[in-house]
Amino acid sequence: MSPTRTPLWILSLALTLAWSVGILGRGYWTPDEPREADIAWRMSWQSDKAVPLLAGEAFCEKPPLTYWVAGATIRLFGKAAWVARLPNLLYALITALSVGLLARRAAGPLAGWAAAAAISTFLLSYQAVIWLATDAPLLAAVSVALLGAYRGFYAVGSADRLRGYTLMHAALGLGFLSKSAAAWMVPVLTLVTLTVWERRWRELLRWELYAGLALQAALILTWVWFVYRGEDGLEHLKVFFWNNLAGRFAHVDAPRELQYAAAHRNSPGKYLLELPSYLWPWTLLAAAAARRAWFERHAPAHATRALRFAAACIVPTLLLLSVAATARNVYLAPAMPGFALLVAWWVANSVRAHDAWDVRAVRVTAALVLLAALGFGVALVVLGIDVPSGASAAVRGAQRAGIELTGALGVIAAAALALVAESAARRGQMQKGSYSLALAYCLLLAIPASAVYHAVDGWQDLPAIGRAIGTDSAGGSLILWVPDETTRAFVDMYARTDVDLIRAPADDRAIARLRELTAARPHAFVVAQWPGRDTTPTVRRIARALGLKLDSATPEHAEPAWAAAAGLQVLHLYALPNGRRYALLQRAE
Repeated sequence: MSPTRTPLWILSLALTLAWSVGILGRGYWTPDEPREADIAWRMSWQSDKAVPLLAGEAFCEKPPLTYWVAGATIRLFGKAAWVARLPNLLYALITALSVGLLARRAAGPLAGWAAAAAISTFLLSYQAVIWLATDAPLLAAVSVALLGAYRGFYAVGSADRLRGYTLMHAALGLGFLSKSAAAWMVPVLTLVTLTVWERRWRELLRWELYAGLALQAALILTWVWFVYRGEDGLEHLKVFFWNNLAGRFAHVDAPRELQYAAAHRNSPGKYLLELPSYLWPWTLLAAAAARRAWFERHAPAHATRALRFAAACIVPTLLLLSVAATARNVYLAPAMPGFALLVAWWVANSVRAHDAWDVRAVRVTAALVLLAALGFGVALVVLGIDVPSGASAAVRGAQRAGIELTGALGVIAAAALALVAESAARRGQMQKGSYSLALAYCLLLAIPASAVYHAVDGWQDLPAIGRAIGTDSAGGSLILWVPDETTRAFVDMYARTDVDLIRAPADDRAIARLRELTAARPHAFVVAQWPGRDTTPTVRRIARALGLKLDSATPEHAEPAWAAAAGLQVLHLYALPNGRRYALLQRAE
């Protein structure tokens, strides 16, 4: 069954609006975005483009494609957050189109639209495409590679097979330049699994499968050559290809800061336990799709092609990630096209024939979206009154009215569409129900979410602190006390690029080094992240009601022991509401 054009154009517009709000409508947020922003900003003007730099030091965790593209937009339009993330709109569009075309080939036109909507709104894939990181271009590249792999594997002629596999290799080359060999994981596992599953051993011997490998090798090896020719090239390549790849799966012999297996520790079943949240809000639809897929397992091979491809994309990736030493939710993002294909196949089939379980899945999902709308409504009310106590009454009133008015329409419209979806599913109108659900959730991601983003921006305004530090430390040298990557990044972008570092751990040796530097430089300033948080009254009340203990700013946080031991006194204290605190210190007279 083909969907009608007008509703699909409305859905396309809603998806674009949801992307735009998440990508362009907020500042840099921790964790990671300030670091990625500084690397992209550095890339916009550094002479050697082969190795990314964080605050002037080589950052060899990821290849440079993401930073090349973001750096180009920064060079054109400045270093605002929306500028650095502007390429993410392209990545989101490529992802949606690729997954949609894949599902269209595998399961028909309706499945194509459903897959594009699903991959765009799964919590995990949505998080990946709106975040300033290497995961957005990686997801786009993997999605294109999977489309090429499907075209090549199920091609009816040599020319079509060559085009499919060449597309796959081109996408994998760009994916590698985004996040290294992580780009290969899902497409390679998918092809190997399909070959074994369908016993098509000859597929591994086809010349068309390997013809595009030269294109991929040219992309990757050109970059490798420029890294090798640069300063410390061999050491940088070791970090790129050994510490950052093997080190994700096992402990390797490396300095403490390069022991990637020590962070984000994995645990048995972690991905399976967290999978329902990754698939939100379509978790129950994915469960209904898996149930129907089980019942269809004995259907003719041509009728279950989409299911086999989805399973080959999902299951081996889950198994491989489950045995890795490290685990982060975003590592599973490249497998999300498989889940989108599974849900899309179910949507297309449930329109033709459905049972009580299919109907319940849509109805309960409608209830979940309705609860999400209610949650957004509560958040808008809380954020409308949760204005920093230093703001004037007029400012407080204006902010509250703005937040509530901006989000109210979206909440009401989304709730109404969720009720329409529930009613449609109850009457057996599964296509209308699925469409209304997608549109309702897109509205939540766009209208009320924009008001929430605006409020949270005040908690994350590290650029303002950076500019203040730059002004208050003018005329003297700057020393960063055991800074994390976030601190180094925003000081580099907004305060100054020439700083001295006292690296962790904050032990007696570090304190002695700090005393030595401040004694040798009478006008030296020290920047340090300060303990505690200046929480707003509303957040404190909510925390007390929930029995939560906040790390609030208290008198005992006024002067850490290391500051007194180094003979420093606080000149300025900078604090974000419900966010980080920093201090600017100088040697006591």
